[in-house]
Amino acid sequence: MPPIYQTSTYAQESPGKHLGYAYSRSHNPTRTRLEENLAALENAKYALISASGISMNTMLMHMFPKDSKILCSSDVYGGTYRLFTTVFNNYHQFEFIDTTDYKLLEKKLKANDYDVLWLETPTNPTLKITDIKKTTKLAKKFQVKTIVDNTFMSPYFQKPLELGADIVVHSLTKYINGHSDVIGGAMMTNEQNVYDALWKIQNSTGPTSSPFDAWLVLRGIKTLAIRMERHEQNAIKLAKFLEKHPKVEKVIYPGLKSHPQYKIAKAQMSGFGGMITFYLKGGLKESKRFLEKVKIFALAESLGGVESLIEHPAIMTHASMPKKVRESIGLTDNLVRVSVGIEAVEDLIADLNQAL
Repeated sequence: MPPIYQTSTYAQESPGKHLGYAYSRSHNPTRTRLEENLAALENAKYALISASGISMNTMLMHMFPKDSKILCSSDVYGGTYRLFTTVFNNYHQFEFIDTTDYKLLEKKLKANDYDVLWLETPTNPTLKITDIKKTTKLAKKFQVKTIVDNTFMSPYFQKPLELGADIVVHSLTKYINGHSDVIGGAMMTNEQNVYDALWKIQNSTGPTSSPFDAWLVLRGIKTLAIRMERHEQNAIKLAKFLEKHPKVEKVIYPGLKSHPQYKIAKAQMSGFGGMITFYLKGGLKESKRFLEKVKIFALAESLGGVESLIEHPAIMTHASMPKKVRESIGLTDNLVRVSVGIEAVEDLIADLNQAL
């Protein structure tokens, strides 16, 4: 088992002469081991970890020159949307579109001098799937750097760098760690200049991960494959159950043939993941009643842990989005997001059934 180098500073043989470690804000052996592991998972040359997914997104925004033009998936994690629209909105120019609309995407890239295309696929929470290969090819044509948030799939089910992405980001908090006991972020790339720039920003601003958190993520990764397989097995059964339930209006899951981008999902992902979104018949009142009645599912934000979580995006994870924006992307008051855990699926189905 890898040791935890729970140290802030390192003895030097002579001033400036050391084994590559001088101070743990800059480098730490436990973090190095995790970064090498993550790079291998995404088939990347470089990886960098940070204190949270949002801190990694923050560093990426600092990496681009002021007034960069960023085109972003309209349906992204609420924290990403909040960061872009309330912190960096005076630093960069952001535009949000449906990146599954390829004619619109090409029109935008052709007409505007964008610097970055930020993709989340599947999106959070409506699980829209962008064709990464097609989109990155288009971005390269117009010399636009592509960043893909791969949190929902993990490197086990999807490898965006192999499909043409320049940079991949993850919230380590979610599937990669998988035990709801760590906050962390990661970036993987094959470009040394990207890694070097981000490391300088991190070393200067300080959002580094603790050695213990890095060790916990290394422990979590040991079971990533079997966890992802079980998440998917359970999610498919739950999605099919929900699809037939009379109190459910609509189910969105990439593994259902009813998903509008099912064929794209099948082509670019090796599995469909553990996230399900569904619309209840009713509104806010019915959604609250349903969510208050679940027993095995924990009513909580976040996702990707071994335990099943359920939440109401409009009130919880995406509350920072203005109501008008939320509703324009389908994030209505009857939408419920489920992170399917690895418990006995019969118990999960019974819990949702009694709550419905």
